[in-house]
Amino acid sequence: MADQGRQRRIAERIRESVASTLERKVKDPRLGFVTVTDVRVTGDLQHATVFYTVMGDEEEQKKTRRALESSKGLIRSEVGAALGIRLTPTITFQADALPEAAASIEEALRAARENDAKIAAAAQGQSFAGDASPYVVDEELVEEDD
Repeated sequence: MADQGRQRRIAERIRESVASTLERKVKDPRLGFVTVTDVRVTGDLQHATVFYTVMGDEEEQKKTRRALESSKGLIRSEVGAALGIRLTPTITFQADALPEAAASIEEALRAARENDAKIAAAAQGQSFAGDASPYVVDEELVEEDD
């Protein structure tokens, strides 16, 4: 088992190597606008999961997934050359769920802003129920302080 620092360094080097290989060496026309977002490496450094995002619709994402799977051997050999460690990790590509999660968070924030605006509009010109000061104050103590 490698320590976590070494795991992070290897994952970062794999991320950089995969990104540069996709940019410079993979000439597949199915490959869309891909961004490598993260790489996670197992503790024994034998398996690496590469997370990526693709700009475009569902069809573009499917084409890119197929292009990544078909160029996996080239990418793995480039990663092995860049790492220089005894065993090159196997590579698995995983579409990152980050854009969908961000979109759902943005939608929730938009709905919250709309509800806040409705509440603020309903509260416009209204006053609080009860006295101006909701606390019970002893009148004699207030007069003595003045």
